[in-house]
Amino acid sequence: MRTLPDDETALVFTKLSKYIGSNIKSLLDRSDGLYCFRLHKGRVYYVKEDIMKVAALLPRENLVSMGVCFGKITKGKKFLLNITALEFLSPYCQHKVWVKEASEQNFMYGNHIYKSGLFRISDNTPKYAGVVVYTHNDIPMGFGVAAKSTSECRHANPMDIICFHQADIGEYIRNEDTLV
Repeated sequence: MRTLPDDETALVFTKLSKYIGSNIKSLLDRSDGLYCFRLHKGRVYYVKEDIMKVAALLPRENLVSMGVCFGKITKGKKFLLNITALEFLSPYCQHKVWVKEASEQNFMYGNHIYKSGLFRISDNTPKYAGVVVYTHNDIPMGFGVAAKSTSECRHANPMDIICFHQADIGEYIRNEDTLV
């Protein structure tokens, strides 16, 4: 377990800012305590500072996990956001996409969202912005990247892709062996 160096911190914060913008500060300075990001075995963990101090006392080989795994840094120096971060990203997200009930299962199987499955999209969503995907009942179920802006969505064909799939809660079942 170690702190993130400046280049890796920039990777993590750049990816998070695509989804939550300037709310990263709200993610770290919460009302229930201070939180930080730590790297352990190539994975970035979001952990409360009190727990981090206790975990620092354990030998590294005995430490399996701490806090919530937000993602991993690849060997190519890219940060891949994990679905386990959804619970913490959804309250702070800037852009949202809601899907129809018939398209929820399609998204949960790892497919993109088409215009025919779009229930609603938040206003002023730019093209290629990070979005959190919700059911029509406001339950977060994943995140992705907007393939079209809000104004382009109004004039899109029913089979045009509106949101590129990044991660969904169905990954818990599909990848339960590899998720930490």
